[in-house]
Amino acid sequence: GNVNRQVNCETANINKTVSAAVKQTEDIRYIRDTIGLESLPENLQEMARVRLERPEATLKELGEALDPPVGKSGVNHRLRKLSLMAEDLRQQSPGK
Repeated sequence: GNVNRQVNCETANINKTVSAAVKQTEDIRYIRDTIGLESLPENLQEMARVRLERPEATLKELGEALDPPVGKSGVNHRLRKLSLMAEDLRQQSPGK
């Protein structure tokens, strides 16, 4: 049962990662279509572009794609900021 549990756990983690990536991509597209990525601070703009270009990349890969490279926690922080911004925008426009 141990191997099975490990596999299930890894599968759950992969699914979590994938659904997080899908949500991040949707949030970024929403920001892009609402206020435009140009209106973001430079570091978030770059983060948003890299995420859109690499929807399946891990946080580590995204961080390595940034210039200068950023660690996983930095990437996570930026993506979380983007998601919060998307939430704010959605609340401002109830018609959407």
